[in-house]
Amino acid sequence: MRVPLSWLREYVDLPATETGRDVQAKLVAVGLEVETVEQIGAGLKGPLVVGQVLTIEELEGFKKPIRFCTVDVGSANGTGEPQEIVCGARNFAVGDKVVVVLPGAVLPGDFAIAARKTYGRTSHGMICSTDELGMGDDGTHGIIVLPPEHEVGTDAIELLELVDEVLDIAVTPDRGYCLSMRGVARETAIAYGLPLRDPALLDVPAPNAFGYPVKIADPIGCDRFTARTVVGLEPEARSPIWLQRRLQKAGMRPISLAVDITNYVMLELGQPLHAYDRTRVDGPIGVRRAQQGEKLTTLDGTVRVLDAEDLVITDDRGPIGLAGVMGGANTEIADVKNGENTTEVVIEAAHFDAISIARTARRHKLSSEASKRFERGVDPQAAAAAAQRTVDLLVLLAGGTAEAGVTEVTAPSAPRTIAMPADHPDRVAGVAYGRETVVRRLQQVGCDVYGQDELLVTVPSWRPDLSEPNDLAEEVIRLEGYENLPSTLPTPPSGRGLTDRQRLHRRFGRALAGAGYVEALNYPFIGDAVLDQLGLDADDARRRTVKLVNPLSDEEPALRTTLLPGLLGALRRNDGRGSHDLALFETGLVFRPTGDETRTERLTVDRRPTDDEITGLNAALPRQPRRAAVVLAGAREQAGWWGKGRPADWADSIEAARTIAREAGVELTVRSDQHAPWHPGRCAALFVTSAGEETLVGHAGELHPRVIKELHLPERTCAMEIELDLLEQAVDGALQAPRISTFPVATQDVALIVAQDVPATTVEEALRAGAGQLLESLRLFDVFTGDQIGEGKKSLAYALRFRAPDRTLTVDEATAARDAAVALAAERTGAVLRGA
Repeated sequence: MRVPLSWLREYVDLPATETGRDVQAKLVAVGLEVETVEQIGAGLKGPLVVGQVLTIEELEGFKKPIRFCTVDVGSANGTGEPQEIVCGARNFAVGDKVVVVLPGAVLPGDFAIAARKTYGRTSHGMICSTDELGMGDDGTHGIIVLPPEHEVGTDAIELLELVDEVLDIAVTPDRGYCLSMRGVARETAIAYGLPLRDPALLDVPAPNAFGYPVKIADPIGCDRFTARTVVGLEPEARSPIWLQRRLQKAGMRPISLAVDITNYVMLELGQPLHAYDRTRVDGPIGVRRAQQGEKLTTLDGTVRVLDAEDLVITDDRGPIGLAGVMGGANTEIADVKNGENTTEVVIEAAHFDAISIARTARRHKLSSEASKRFERGVDPQAAAAAAQRTVDLLVLLAGGTAEAGVTEVTAPSAPRTIAMPADHPDRVAGVAYGRETVVRRLQQVGCDVYGQDELLVTVPSWRPDLSEPNDLAEEVIRLEGYENLPSTLPTPPSGRGLTDRQRLHRRFGRALAGAGYVEALNYPFIGDAVLDQLGLDADDARRRTVKLVNPLSDEEPALRTTLLPGLLGALRRNDGRGSHDLALFETGLVFRPTGDETRTERLTVDRRPTDDEITGLNAALPRQPRRAAVVLAGAREQAGWWGKGRPADWADSIEAARTIAREAGVELTVRSDQHAPWHPGRCAALFVTSAGEETLVGHAGELHPRVIKELHLPERTCAMEIELDLLEQAVDGALQAPRISTFPVATQDVALIVAQDVPATTVEEALRAGAGQLLESLRLFDVFTGDQIGEGKKSLAYALRFRAPDRTLTVDEATAARDAAVALAAERTGAVLRGA
């Protein structure tokens, strides 16, 4: 919400010395998020005056139309002679009143004005457009043409209100009343301790039987509808400058007088309004739910297919507006520029259900100024005042006549009341405010308060967010000042802390960070498109997703079944922004429906659910395993004086999995596999042994080239994903510290020749099994292929370390252990000792 300070002063008598920064500090102190204070017209310096065009000469021989004008600026130029100005705009004529900036002036952006020769003539100043004066868009994209009543030589800086301060407030969903000058003025008055001139306090005539007929078929969706009629509007009437400038400062574009007035009243009182051309409305105005598949062309020219949950405004022909969101094109106010005239309007000021409007706006991807207010809560009692204010302005500015008929359809309702102990805010804040302070602060926000120790609080109609005692306590606390709350650290009870599972998960993250990976946090949403790009088969379990009823984005309506889409998206974004050497990781839940989930009833919130109800809720949830994933691209080791460096490859992704497994104290078994989205020849399946059985826990390797192309990833991108819950299940008790022997190690190297398709891990398993208890570690340090080995063969060189816990091994013992290992490898894999 953009709040011009000059407009705010109409409702609160702020001290003349108060600046926008001062008001910002006060509003922030009472809980409003004032993001910026914009200095409009900063650096602007006159002379800037009203002028009248006397002559226009068309200059020939240039690529674009150029005009040489003489303009009467009165005595503003010191001579009284016409001012000669070159101008390229064509939306003004002889006799028009325009805004002229004279030599010596400075426009916004430090643009100094001086006489200069251009297009063969000397231009002594400029005829100004709204853009040049920093006024915003007025819809003309040309020179400002003023109404004829303004005198030549008048100071245009004051006339156009070019110097002002605008507070830009980020209104949170629970403070919808601050999407209006009335609401912000109320907060300002409270912050300064000054009285408020409430613009909604108007004399409103009582409803009668002569108003425009209205029929409400859905009183839950629309509990209040006020209709007023104004006739005899002057079609040529324009919005006055003050009205246009207030709209522009508030971030809205002036359109036409009737539309501008409804927008102005909406900004002033927070009540969205709509004006219908009465000659285009056929029969009574109605409010109902749409029929499934009905169509409506909205004001933006889009044909919208309606849903049965949409609330619509109708006449005898059908829908004429999407209630609370946008009006229909078939009843809009006529555009004078197109030769059309509207002389009779019906003003709608209604109150709609917030949830219904929010869902409709999201369903049609149509967020409007009206829907933003309705979905945050609009004061239902302001509808009649807003309609009256609109009628008054139409009569004043458009020469109209208000008809005597007043329509007001309301559903029965009672004011909301909340019972609260007088000391409840004290107990919430830990501060002794006292009853007088609590009552005074609640009365300032508009509540009626009765009672002594037990208060009965009637909530004002413009505060739908106040529904329980804690809400009232928050109002007292924020107005008394959050900065005055004492800072007290809680004392945690003894014996509590992180669980073993939580500590293990933190160790996983620290281990990956220590290995050079950077954590990336991504949204847990995916769409079918990315699953297609990953190349998943139609029957892949990762395609069975949980769809959200109200997703943030229709392109990602489902909960993720794998961590890779989010991580790969982060890698792509960073690579596109110049960071090419990347190693990212993420840990989090994925959502895997089993098909056995049950439906459950929505529970009430007035009590704690029973154990059976909680069990039913859990049965309705999909399986949610916790996973870890990494992605790599670019250089894994940087080049420098220490060496050439090297690129990341599939082995690094496998090592990331081993890093996690080591933290859990689990041995990881690696075998070749084919699994999307990995490259068929560079994909490893990751296994752990639990309860004597091998369990697949994840995959690692280089991504398929087709996947890399589809997702626009760097070449040779690698990835790993592993299920942490399965790793935890494989943990056998507490992690044991290694026992360190003081006796020396015996190292034996062996090179084995095996068939090309024999995995190195299979050879490694055989060597471990054959070496026995004396084997301390085994490491593959070389893989060789070539003519010396033979076609279809490869040489695998391993370093075996032997050590005994109680003695120094002899050469014969180490050799015997090595030979036993080689023998078992030969038996299981057909390995032959190289050089034998």
